[in-house]
Parts: sequence; structure tokens; C-alpha cells
Amino acid sequence: MTILDIIPKLRQGENLTHYEISHSMTDILSGRVDEQTTIDFLLNLTKKGETDDELVGMLEKMQEFSLQVDGTDETSSAIDMCGTGGDRLETFNVSTTASFVVAAAGGLVAKHGNRSSLGVSGSADIFEYFDYNLDKEPADIAKILKENGICFMFAQKFHPAMRHVSSARKQIKTRTAFNLLGPLSNPARVRNQLVGVSSMEYLKRLPRILKRRGSKNIISVCSDNGMDELSTNGVNQVCILKDDDIITTTLDPLDVGLHRSRLSDIQIKTREDAIASFVNVLNGTANQAMTETTALNAAGGLMVAGIADDFDDGTSIALDIIKSGKAFKCLRRFVKNTGDISRLDDVI
Repeated sequence: MTILDIIPKLRQGENLTHYEISHSMTDILSGRVDEQTTIDFLLNLTKKGETDDELVGMLEKMQEFSLQVDGTDETSSAIDMCGTGGDRLETFNVSTTASFVVAAAGGLVAKHGNRSSLGVSGSADIFEYFDYNLDKEPADIAKILKENGICFMFAQKFHPAMRHVSSARKQIKTRTAFNLLGPLSNPARVRNQLVGVSSMEYLKRLPRILKRRGSKNIISVCSDNGMDELSTNGVNQVCILKDDDIITTTLDPLDVGLHRSRLSDIQIKTREDAIASFVNVLNGTANQAMTETTALNAAGGLMVAGIADDFDDGTSIALDIIKSGKAFKCLRRFVKNTGDISRLDDVI
């Protein structure tokens, strides 16, 4: 059986077996099929709708074909914070900023990300600005995490097989399964994660999928305004995996002492805006909306890291970390150790 035999099943709306999805992914990630075949496979899979079994099978193959950061004590207890993207709201880099707050509070953050494809700035764009080498090897990444409490793994470096898919994805120009799987395929194999989704359809599904891959503490979030982050602009939907139990709840920022914001207060227009917003939050000079949005998302990160008991506790810790200057101190140490400190001084 080849992928050409499998695509007609998708056209007919049939779900694939584990063998069929694994075989198809192996062909695609090995570069054995042409671009049009990859496009046909992804479009028909999206049209049919991916089952949890299919997504798990795809995730297994993505991780099999990826580079892996050595499973040291640091990586085994590390967390990640990221969104699936696609909300097109052009907000500042919330999860990247919140990651430094969590690291400053004593968490270990193995940040995984890419350059922006649809928005203004991706996490890789932030790290690259400060002259962080996106081509770092896995051993270097593990060392950076141990010494700084935070590291960054560039998706294109750690998932080289995805080069066989990139052109097809650009031509499709709509969401495919890979938009969901990217944030789930952390090269450090983190088992604790805050994941943002821009559609309620995936709020409960992603924790279930990650649970099947061995995850322990997962929080998936979706804001009622469509953000794939926690928002102070309105109420948030939250799904929590902890101790093998999955619960859903809502989170109103007013209930944890924050203020209602406008979406425009956290939106940016240029990459320069993105860099400035990122630094200003961490050094305590950003507007209230950006600071509190960061704190709310950091609270989720602190929960999956085992540092905070709940969002109320986590938000309080995060705000204190920012106001005390610890968050900016963490950023400064990181840039000094891994990049060009003059780039940070230029922003300030």
C-alpha cells in the first residue's frame, strides 16, 4: 500500500488506521512523495477532520524524525508555553514574554517555536533579534537550559524533515494538522505544557492527545475573543490535565484581580513593536494590558511547572516577579550568556 492508495480513503471520508497514517507520514517526511501528493493528503485529511488516533500517529512520526534534546534532569522537569497560532490578531509575543517570567520564578522553560508565518512576529524572531544562534545543537540547548533556566529550540532546526512539507503548506495557505502538531512536538519531550488554541474544537482534544504521549500536567486555553492565549480582554475557556484527570472550567481575569483590557492594547504592527513590547513588559514599563496578559499566561505556566497552585496564586507570583525586576534580570542574564547584550541595551 502506498500513500496514493490511502488518499482515496480520505476523499471518501474514511478514517485511517494507525498503519495507514504512519505509513503516509513516513513517505511524506522522508521526501518520497511529490508536492502535489502531500497537498492532496493534507487537504483531504483536513476536509475529513482528523481523529485523535490520526493526530497521535502523526505526532509519533514527527517526533521520530526530529532531533531530540538529551533527557537530562532539567528537560524531564521542564515546561513549554506556546500556541497553535492562526488567530491572526497580531498581538505581542505573549507566551515568549511569559516564559521569562516563569523562568525568573524558578521554572525550567524549554521553549520551542518558529518564525511567524501569519502574524507579525514569532518566538524565533524575538530570540534572533538578540543574536541568539537558532542553529544550536541539542547538547548546547541542554547546557543553556541548565545554566539559564530557559532555552529556545528553533523548529526548523529540530524538525529537519519538515522541509519536505514546507512548500506544500505554503501553497495550501490554510490550517492543516501540522498547525496543531507543531506546538505538541517539543524536542525536549516536555511532559508539562501550557498550550493555546484558537478554536474551541481543540480545547479538550489536545490534552487527551498529549496524555496518550505521556504528558503529566497540561493546560489548554482559548480566549472567547479568539486568542490562542489567555486574555484579559474577556473570559477564557480552560482545560486542565492533572494526575490523569481532565477538567474544564472558565477563567475571568477579574476573578484573579486583573483588569478588563481592550484587544488594541496588546496588538502590534511591526517586529520593532514586538521587540519593544517584549522588553518593556519584562522591565516593568509596558502598559497595564500587556503586563497583566503576560502575568495571566505566566500563571498557567507556573501551574504546570508545579510552582503555583491555581491561577490566583500564579498571577500574584507573576506580577511580583515583574515588579521586583527579577524577570528583566533573567532576560538580561540570558542575552548576556547566549547573544549580544548591546542589542538589549539598544531597546532600552
